[in-house]
Amino acid sequence: MKCKLIAAAVAGTLAAGPALADLVIPDLSYRTGPYAAGGTPFSDGYQDYFNLLNARDGGIGGEPIRVIECETGYNTEKGVECYESTKGEGALIYQPLSTGITYQLIPKATVDQIPLHTMGYGRTSAANGEVFNWVFNYPANYWDAASVMVNYLLEENGGSLEGKTLALLYHNSAYGKEPIRTLEDLSKLHGFELKQLAVDHPGQEQKSQWLQIRRERPDYVLMWGWGVMNQVAVQEAANINFPMENFIGNWWAGAEHDVTPAGEAANGYKSLNMNRVSDLPVFGEIKSLVHDAGNAAGDGSNLGSVLYTRGMYAAMLASEAIANAQEISGVSDITAAQMREGMATLNITNARMEELGMAAIGPEFSVSCQDHGGNGLGIVQQWNAIDKTWVALTDYIAPDDSVTGPLIKEDSAAFAAENNITPGCL
Repeated sequence: MKCKLIAAAVAGTLAAGPALADLVIPDLSYRTGPYAAGGTPFSDGYQDYFNLLNARDGGIGGEPIRVIECETGYNTEKGVECYESTKGEGALIYQPLSTGITYQLIPKATVDQIPLHTMGYGRTSAANGEVFNWVFNYPANYWDAASVMVNYLLEENGGSLEGKTLALLYHNSAYGKEPIRTLEDLSKLHGFELKQLAVDHPGQEQKSQWLQIRRERPDYVLMWGWGVMNQVAVQEAANINFPMENFIGNWWAGAEHDVTPAGEAANGYKSLNMNRVSDLPVFGEIKSLVHDAGNAAGDGSNLGSVLYTRGMYAAMLASEAIANAQEISGVSDITAAQMREGMATLNITNARMEELGMAAIGPEFSVSCQDHGGNGLGIVQQWNAIDKTWVALTDYIAPDDSVTGPLIKEDSAAFAAENNITPGCL
C-alpha cells in the first residue's frame, strides 16, 4: 500500500533529515470510489488544519506535524493495510472514517497501543473507556444520534410518538446497522412502530425500498446513509412526493453533495449535525496561510462545507489532545501512549473554541478514563435549496442517557468477556 506524505513541517525544517522529531498523523482517506464525495472534503479539512498549525505556529508545542495520507477507498481490507503500513512511522492517532475499518482496527490498535478517534461513528460501546482503553468516539456516537432524532421528533409531536411509524433506511453494513438496537428500545419506550429497510452497497438501487415507503407511508423516514446512497435516497423521496420535512438523515447524511443533485426537490430535507457550519474566522486563516500559499490538501473548493468543517473539527480535537499530552508529560515530542493520556483528559470549552477561531463549532465536553464518548449532543439542520445552505433548526439536543447508557454497558461488557478484558483505567 503506497502512502503519500501530504503535510510536512514548516518550510526549511525538514532539511534536518530523519532524525528530526515530528508529530505523525496518518490520514486514512478515500478520494476514490462511491464514497469519495464524503471522504474528500473531510480529508481536505483534516489536513488543512494541520497545515495551518505548521504555517502559523510551527506545529504544536514547537514540534512540526507530518500527515501521511493513505487511500483506503472506504475498503476495510485496504484500511487495515494502510494502518499496518503507517503505524511504524510513529503514528500518534488514527481517524479511520469507516465503521468497518474501525471494527478491524480496535484489537490491532489496542495491542499496538495507538489511540483511535472514531468521531461520531465506529463501535458505539467504545464510549466505555474502561473496556476500550485506546478507542475514543467523542463528542457523540451513533446511539446518541438515534436518541437525538427521537427526542427531536418527540418535541415536534407534543411529547408523544404513540402510534407513529418510523422507517429506518440504512446502509446494509456495520455502519448502517449500528442504530438498530437503540431505535428498537426507543420504539418500545415511546410506542412507535419501527420499520427497517436495508440498502445494499453502494446504495444506487433503492427502487424497492421507496416503493415500500410509498405503499406504507410511514410518518417519518430516518436515514443512516453514506456516499451515493444519500443522493439516490433524496431523489427517490422526491420522486414519490414523500414530505422532505419528515425525512431526516444522520450526521453522515447531511452534506451539500447529498442534496444538490436533486435541486429544488431536496428543499426541506433534514439531517443531524454534530458540529455547526458557519463562516468561522479560522477559514480566513486557512485561506491565506494554506490555500494561497499553495499547500491546500485539495483544490480549495470544499473550504467551509459541512464535511470539510467536520474534518477540520476532528483535526482541532486531535491537536488539542496533543497539546494537552505535551503539557501533562512535559515533553513536546510525545508518544502514542502519551497521546492517549491527552485524549483521556481532554476538556473542550467555549472559550478555547473561540480562541481558536471556531466559536461554538461544537459543544463543550470533557473526556475521562471512564467516558470516552463526550456528551452526545446533536443539532437538527434543514436544507434550503433556494439559498443552497444548511439552516440550524435547533440548539444542541441531548440524547436519552437512560436508554443509551445501559446499552453501552451491556455491549462493552460482552466485548470484555469475549476478549478476556478486565475493565479498568490505564
